[in-house]
Amino acid sequence: MTDSKYFTTTKKGEIFELKAELNSDKKEKKKEAVKKVIASMTVGKDVSALFPDVVNCMQTDNLELKKLVYLYLMNYAKSQPDMAIMAVNTFVKDCEDPNPLIRALAVRTMGCIRVDKITEYLCEPLRKCLKDEDPYVRKTAAVCVAKLHDINAQLVEDQGFLDTLKDLISDSNPMSINKLLTALNECTEWGQIFILDCLANYMPKDDREAQSICERVTPRLSHANSAVVLSAVKVLMKFMEMLSKDLDYYATLLKKLAPPLVTLLSAEPELQYVALRNINLIVQKRPEILKHEMKVFFVKYNDPIYVKLEKLDIMIRLASQANIAQVLAELKEYATEVDVDFVRKAVRAIGRCAIKVEQSAERCVSTLLDLIQTKVNYVVQEAIVVIKDIFRKYPNKYESVIATLCENLDSLDEPEARAAMIWIVGEYAERIDNADELLESFLEGFHDESTQVQLQLLTAIVKLFLKKPTETQELVQQVLSLATQDSDNPDLRDRGYIYWRLLSTDPVAAKEVVLAEKPLISEETDLIEPTLLDELICYIGTLASVYHKPPNAFVEGGRGVVHKSLPPRTASSESTESPETAPAGAPAGDQPDVIPAQGDLLGDLLNLDLGPPVSGPPLAASSVQMGAVDLLGGGLDSLMGDESEGIGDSNFGAPSASVAAAPAPARLGAPISSGLSDLFDLTSGVGTLSGSYVAPKAVWLPAMKAKGLEISGTFTRQAGSISMDLQLTNKALQVMTDFAIQFNRNSFGLAPAAPLQVHVPLSPNQTVEISLPLNTVGSVLKMEPLNNLQVAVKNNIDVFYFSTLYPLHVLFVEDGKMDRQMFLATWKDIANENEAQFQIRDCPLNTEAASNKLQSSNIFTVAKRNVEGQDMLYQSLKLTNGIWVLAELRIQPGNPSFTLSLKCRAPEVSQHVYQAYETILKN
Repeated sequence: MTDSKYFTTTKKGEIFELKAELNSDKKEKKKEAVKKVIASMTVGKDVSALFPDVVNCMQTDNLELKKLVYLYLMNYAKSQPDMAIMAVNTFVKDCEDPNPLIRALAVRTMGCIRVDKITEYLCEPLRKCLKDEDPYVRKTAAVCVAKLHDINAQLVEDQGFLDTLKDLISDSNPMSINKLLTALNECTEWGQIFILDCLANYMPKDDREAQSICERVTPRLSHANSAVVLSAVKVLMKFMEMLSKDLDYYATLLKKLAPPLVTLLSAEPELQYVALRNINLIVQKRPEILKHEMKVFFVKYNDPIYVKLEKLDIMIRLASQANIAQVLAELKEYATEVDVDFVRKAVRAIGRCAIKVEQSAERCVSTLLDLIQTKVNYVVQEAIVVIKDIFRKYPNKYESVIATLCENLDSLDEPEARAAMIWIVGEYAERIDNADELLESFLEGFHDESTQVQLQLLTAIVKLFLKKPTETQELVQQVLSLATQDSDNPDLRDRGYIYWRLLSTDPVAAKEVVLAEKPLISEETDLIEPTLLDELICYIGTLASVYHKPPNAFVEGGRGVVHKSLPPRTASSESTESPETAPAGAPAGDQPDVIPAQGDLLGDLLNLDLGPPVSGPPLAASSVQMGAVDLLGGGLDSLMGDESEGIGDSNFGAPSASVAAAPAPARLGAPISSGLSDLFDLTSGVGTLSGSYVAPKAVWLPAMKAKGLEISGTFTRQAGSISMDLQLTNKALQVMTDFAIQFNRNSFGLAPAAPLQVHVPLSPNQTVEISLPLNTVGSVLKMEPLNNLQVAVKNNIDVFYFSTLYPLHVLFVEDGKMDRQMFLATWKDIANENEAQFQIRDCPLNTEAASNKLQSSNIFTVAKRNVEGQDMLYQSLKLTNGIWVLAELRIQPGNPSFTLSLKCRAPEVSQHVYQAYETILKN
């Protein structure tokens, strides 16, 4: 029977009966009575006399009954204000009920009781509900504030409710996410794109919510508009990070992602290109999505060249042992096309396949030899370039093809191909009977060759000499003379001098350096760096995904661009965590190495590029000036002493094969001290092992910014090892576990050398101290300032980010003591504009104490002089990336101000070296 029965009764004495029923002990009878009261109230009967009896029914767990009582209260509170106060305690109690629906119901009813007398009693429960953990309760409380403002605006302002509402504007309310997901089905395609972009910026609280969103976004993959499809792919790619790979849904999602991406490739060429650029990123992140779709990337005869090249790139990324035969047959076909650029790329692709899939290497080499037999010039040249890489990947395996390569020597006219062929001849000189003749044929036109070929030829002939010293003396003298005397190229000249000095001082060391075993080349050298790839995945369907650059690289100003990254993997999926999300320094499994871009900062800053000493008499006192001070002052030359010997007096290799007759190059000059061997004997400059200055720990990440985790720390260098000494304090109310740490790319490649080891869970109010070993083999990127380090620390609660400045002296290495003569030559060779002068004030140390203190931090005194009562310390130090810094420290006894002059080929480090001097001397 329906509730209509409550509206049909017309009995007399009804109020009395209802009163008795409302006070009944039976819950069902009481609920029936309240329903009858509400029915009477609805049809206009006055049932206000029952107010106390109805209010007594509020004390119930039954949600339906509570709703009916609240409805009665809203209707009669205005006419019975004194009685309504009786209900306040129940409101306050209901606002703290475990059920969010009851909390919301209580706060909604409070807003509807428009009685001045009780509004002040409702402020405290309302304040609690505005900060409630449930978004539905917060939303209802916000509406209640608006109603309260209508009754008493002054009260709302005094209680600070307006400020609380402002905070709610930035509330990450999941209700809005649900509304967005619902709206996806109702709005236009452009509306859908905007909604999907908003969803991509949302961070789900756990993997269940991530899966729920993915399920509701998946239908967008079948949309006709390619922009909607790519936006949906972006959301799914981002949220898949939070899903465990063991889930059935994860495998289902991978299958669902492939068809829409394949469909995009049937559009116009321009759209195809955009789709391919995005697919290129997706394949690098998750190749398993398209591993069975190789055929759709096969090139069509009428594809534009930009589509062809992009398809080729993706084919190589998807190549595996399962499909390599199919791929190679296709690539061989492409190599007979008429488009020269495409053919070159196809031949190079065959080489990349050989390097990537080891089982296919033999088949790839065979295919390349077939292509060489075609005698098409540009095909032959590209084939030789890639065979060189195959030799690097698989040494001593395919050298039988060298004879075939040598037959095509005369047809090589491109620098890269000539350099590759020269490398092969030099590397395998002992297997090629006429290697000296082949290299001599290249030497005839040495000055007409490109720098790439000249450098390769120089190295190849030195390799040949070290393998066959008695037969190739004249050849090596000839090439060294051409490189050092007749060349204007500083790179070539410097390499020539290095080889000349190596061979003249220690042929055994020369053999170890030049013929050292080379590291195998990585599978793919053109993968996007993992952190950048993660960021680009967040920009799928935008220009950033087409350029393969983050927006701040091409958006002018870049102020409005927010740095994005993929969410951290959940605890449930950590067992299958990909290498790029593992803590820095942890082994990356079988992830291919990524070679950083050439322009990445200090790697290019002349790692100890010592120019040759200048021949002739010492410079006059006035020849080099720095401000008003004569830094060389007629005295620096005396640091050399009188030791000198000519290079020509040494033997190159076997006693019978003397090169004494070879004239020393003119630029080399006569005086070369025995100190030159220091270049290759790194033990001679090692100072005493004592700890460098350690700064006291500072708070890097305050607890209020990291949900209760406080991180303090400092950097140390002991016995050649760099450490980050951390102190982790748990100021939260929950246990912290699963710690990991990762560094962003930085100026000197600092990276953790091991995972962050917190062996026991960190309990509330507990502190643990950890020493994290560091190395300097990480990715390099110039930071501002230079010693800025950006760090991410993860635990079971969240991922936290902070940045700190590391003192440069932890990067000063133990072999930073330069030979006196080398110091003088290098000081003269570095341009005057690279010199900087600083004042160190309030330093009470004497010369001896200052020298000892600096030496303990690997700043070595090369020489010491006294000029007109001033002590002059000439010092050298070397950074971990090979940059040398030369210094002159002038100390006036009794004067607490020191003058520091620094010279360096990378002047941007001078300011930080000065700060290191000041820190060490004053502490």
